Amino acid sequence: MTDRIRVGTRQSALARAQTETVLRTLRRAAPSRTFEPVGVETSGDRDRTPGTSPDFTDAIDRALLRGDIDLAVHSAKDLPVALDRRLALWASPPRVDPRDCLVIGGRARRGGLVRGARVGSSSSRRRAQLLRWRPDLRVVEVRGNVDTRISRVRHGDLDAAILAVAGIRRLGRADEISRVLPSDDFVPAPAQGALAVVGRAGDHELATLVRRLNHAPTLAAVRAERAFAGALGGDCEVPLGAVATVRGPSLSVVGEVLTPEGRTRLRGRRRGAASSPESIGAALGRQLLDQGADELLRARR
Repeated sequence: MTDRIRVGTRQSALARAQTETVLRTLRRAAPSRTFEPVGVETSGDRDRTPGTSPDFTDAIDRALLRGDIDLAVHSAKDLPVALDRRLALWASPPRVDPRDCLVIGGRARRGGLVRGARVGSSSSRRRAQLLRWRPDLRVVEVRGNVDTRISRVRHGDLDAAILAVAGIRRLGRADEISRVLPSDDFVPAPAQGALAVVGRAGDHELATLVRRLNHAPTLAAVRAERAFAGALGGDCEVPLGAVATVRGPSLSVVGEVLTPEGRTRLRGRRRGAASSPESIGAALGRQLLDQGADELLRARR
């Protein structure tokens, strides 16, 4: 391991803020080394075509495999369900609030969303959950970073936007949050609110250093939620959510899958040892498949 460690990240303000939280911890853990952020444009940053599934990790992972960077910091929810076998998820720092929230504009900010209000989101999960919660709402496909989405609300293009609490808070814009949505109605995306530090499998010295910043309950929850999504063939196009809770040696995960318009929902819960998070998440996914989740998934095609 060299004294200069290059850390790959997307170039958005949120990605840079997230990466800086990781770098601060790494610099304290290894003050003799230099940790340098390296911005990388991904295909998801370039292509914001409505209806597409953005990939915010591809170019960063390729840079890591080429040796152009030594580490990658991702929003954990952006990771593909199956990582390249040459890469390894080494650490997740403590998770931030995984819930969703509404940023509401104009008079609706005080009085709430009127019937037929236009709510911006590019997520199939959020669309299904919003329409299940309020079938009268108009969900508008909207792309772009947090600042772009909030700006569209403030300029009146949208009545509201649904965003992750974690992203808004990491940008220091918590005052923009109009309403935090209850996780009982809006089960978050798998791994939402968590970060993932990824490196090259086999780089044991760097892995040992990076694992100093790991928060074991967060990583266990991330692994359980990702395993749930994997069991359901999950990608960004699948309207599903999962959130795990770790208490001492035990882990509990709640997962759900919905039809695109939210009319039908299957939900389940599974508990087990926090030392076996993948098996718990995968078992919950299989449980929902046995209950008919495969039919709900076919309904989106």
